[in-house]
Amino acid sequence: MSVPSKVTAVFLAVIVVALFVAGWTALPAVAADVPAKLQPGANESLAMVTVARGVQIYECRANRAGEYEWAFVAPEAELFDASGTKKIGKHYAGPHWESADGSVIVGVTKERADAPADGSIPWLLLSAKSVGPEGSFSRFTSVQRVHTVGGTAPKGGCFEAESGKQLRVGYTADYIFYAPGKPAPASRDFDAVPEYVE
Repeated sequence: MSVPSKVTAVFLAVIVVALFVAGWTALPAVAADVPAKLQPGANESLAMVTVARGVQIYECRANRAGEYEWAFVAPEAELFDASGTKKIGKHYAGPHWESADGSVIVGVTKERADAPADGSIPWLLLSAKSVGPEGSFSRFTSVQRVHTVGGTAPKGGCFEAESGKQLRVGYTADYIFYAPGKPAPASRDFDAVPEYVE
């Protein structure tokens, strides 16, 4: 191998190592701004980050006091890889997250925190379990809903004449999935760099 070829090879090796280290260290930082109470268990590790784009659905209903308000019904969103370009699944009532491969998890809210952005639905930590066939989502045991934008019901409630009317309020969020065990190898494609209660 000629000297220029050796220099080029060394240069490329340094670049590859730098990218490897940058990619590996960047993964845990995805959720660095998430409050401590929304962090998953110590025995869980980051498995996947997705970007959701969709709506939070509300319906005008009478509450116990006889006043009308916008009651939460369900989310309806598409899930994309962390770059926000490749559709990989969907999110809907339950709350369920369903992968394009058919695997499905259902979640139960464990903790919540107000979103930093006004008019945005809360951030959540949910426990999750598989309720579908084996696949890419079936091993997930926790889900964080963070970095929410929009999705809240209109302030001021609604009127009796609007009873039964539904509103679909746009929102975006990152859903971060965790699974038991040690962090996956850096070569794993996390799609990362990116409830059912409001």
